[in-house]
Amino acid sequence: MWFLTKLFKKRDESAVADGEVVKPFLDHLEDLRWTLIKMISTLAIAMVLAFAFRTTLAKVLNHPLEQIVGDVKNVLIITGPVDSITVSFTLSFYAGIVASFPLLFFFLAEFVLPALTRKEKKYVLPAVSVGFGLFLVGVLISYFLVLPVTLRWLLTDAAAFGRPSWTIREYYGFVTHLSIAIGLVCELPVVMVTLNAVGLVSYAWLKGMRTYGYAIALVLAGIISPTPDLFMLFVFALPIMLLFEACIWLVWVLERRRARREALEEAKATRGDDRNEPID
Repeated sequence: MWFLTKLFKKRDESAVADGEVVKPFLDHLEDLRWTLIKMISTLAIAMVLAFAFRTTLAKVLNHPLEQIVGDVKNVLIITGPVDSITVSFTLSFYAGIVASFPLLFFFLAEFVLPALTRKEKKYVLPAVSVGFGLFLVGVLISYFLVLPVTLRWLLTDAAAFGRPSWTIREYYGFVTHLSIAIGLVCELPVVMVTLNAVGLVSYAWLKGMRTYGYAIALVLAGIISPTPDLFMLFVFALPIMLLFEACIWLVWVLERRRARREALEEAKATRGDDRNEPID
C-alpha cells in the first residue's frame, strides 16, 4: 500500500505539472484494477494459444538433447500420470509471457508513464524495446550454444555412474530456467545505460560497486549453473563479470560523450551571447 501511495502521488504531481486534473486515490485504484485485468486477460489468451501448440514447444526444447542422444525417449521419462499436463501448463506459462510481453509492457506503461518525467519517458520505451531484443538474443545463445555443451557434459558425467534418466519435469524446468536466466543477464547493458541516462547511476558509482557486482555475478552463476562444482560456477560467472565490466566502461564512454556535448553547447551559447552584446 505504501508503494501504491507513493506511485499515485507521483502521478498526481506529474498531472499538475502538465495542467491536468488530479485524480482521487480510488480512481487510481480503478486504473490499476483495469490494468491488471487487461494484463491477466492477455497473458491467459497467450497461454491458451501456447497450450494448443504444446507438442511443438516440447519438440523445440527437445532439440538440443536430440542432437546428443538421437531419440530423447532414451533419456527422458515420465514418472507421474499427470506430469505431461503439468509440464504443458508450465511451458504454456513461460511461452505466454514471452509472446505477450510487448502487450503486457504496453498496458503497464499506460499506467506508469504518467508518473514519469518527460526525460524519463524519452528513454523508457526505447530501452524496453532494446532490452526485449537482448533478452531474445540471450535465449538464443542459451538454446544454440550453452545448452548443447551443458547437456553433453551432464550426460557424460552421469554416464560414469550409470544410465542417465531424467524426468520431463526436471528437463524442461532446467532448459526454461537456464534460458530465461541467460536472457535476463543479457539485458544488463540496456538497464545500466537507461539508469545512467535518467541520472540514477554514474561511472563513479559503478566503479565503487565493482566488488559487489562481482559478488552478485557469483551468486547469479550459482543459480544458473547446472552443477554445484567450482569449475562450472566460474564458467558461468566469468561472462557475467565481463559483461558487468563492459557496462562500467560503456557508462564511462557515454558520460564523456555527454560532457563533451554539453561543453560544446555551452560554448555555442556563449559565442551567441557575445555576438548579441552591444558595440560601444
